[in-house]
Amino acid sequence: GRVYEGMVRVGDFVGIKKIDGSTDTGKITKVYTFHGLQKKEVPEAGAGDIVMVAGIPDIYIGETICADPAQEALPAIVVDEPTISLNFFVNDSPFGGRDGKFVTNRHIKERLQRELEVNVGLRVDFSANDFYTVYGRGELHIAILLENMRREGYEVQVSQPHVILKEENGYTFEPFEEVTIDVPDEVSGVVIEKISNRKGIMTNMIPEHGIARMIFEMPTRGLLGYRGEFLIDTRGEGILCSRFIEFRPYVGEIERHKVGSMVSMATGKALAFSLFNLQNRGVLYIEPNTQVYEGMVIGNVSKGIDMAVNPIKGKELTNMRASRADDSILLFPALTLTLERGLEVMNDDEYLEVTPKYIRLRKQFLNEGDRTRALRERRNAACPKG
Repeated sequence: GRVYEGMVRVGDFVGIKKIDGSTDTGKITKVYTFHGLQKKEVPEAGAGDIVMVAGIPDIYIGETICADPAQEALPAIVVDEPTISLNFFVNDSPFGGRDGKFVTNRHIKERLQRELEVNVGLRVDFSANDFYTVYGRGELHIAILLENMRREGYEVQVSQPHVILKEENGYTFEPFEEVTIDVPDEVSGVVIEKISNRKGIMTNMIPEHGIARMIFEMPTRGLLGYRGEFLIDTRGEGILCSRFIEFRPYVGEIERHKVGSMVSMATGKALAFSLFNLQNRGVLYIEPNTQVYEGMVIGNVSKGIDMAVNPIKGKELTNMRASRADDSILLFPALTLTLERGLEVMNDDEYLEVTPKYIRLRKQFLNEGDRTRALRERRNAACPKG
């Protein structure tokens, strides 16, 4: 943090003004300053210096260190509230534990606790025994956390993100964001149409030198799953950024084109012959020779309903001579699943499996019979017999 006045020295006893108004004490054991990207240990630092201090445990961003515990704290930094939530689970897929070094519930909990010390926009609920609910500032915020974890050797699976809703005086409120978009003029119409369908309202538009800057106010629900679509519509030339405004009254359902999942019904190695016959049904997420398991999502189906497929089925061989040579198998390039893409396309009955080497989509229930029963139970619960 920055030294606002006075000096900070090694060995000083200081007061810590907590965010909740309480006061704690501690001792400075080390002081570091920065020269470019290098960190340098020094005996003291003065007003205006950006420093790092050691020796004070359990201190969080927004709290004040002062020489006299009786001094008033500096104004606390206001951090935007989380807008989405999702659950972190232990990776219990058939391929779980193959790639990662940290795969247990305890490992995940310790990692999330460390993240809370430096990630001010994150909240975590540790009350459940078999999963942890993580609250963040958007899909990108969560994706960065997951990417850091997988690079460190963690395995985890997460549920579909959901927007945080509030109930006040019998009314439902949802988070709204101000979205600023810069796109070429020729694609601005497509962007306006897509955002309008997601309950976005344009508040300003500034055309300049062939680039249109548009400012919208829209619910966070409308942003979920849109960034990837935005990149396609603008051919990678658009810039989109957003910031939280406030919670506003719920604006109703947002219609979206539901995409079904192509679910593997077998475990083994995917073969080109099977993928060739499946690629016309939708978009594939895997290449030939990819290891798959029962219940793993290997692609999407444009019809909006799930389809069980067998990607490991090979061509039947006979001793009959073919009248002509077999046609070459031509496969379309598979859509590579990234963290952002996975969080966008996953359905509410799926998990995103994240390991140091792979990112996979899977069904919560791997067996097709179990999925059918779970779907029937959800429908019965939603429409009870009266």
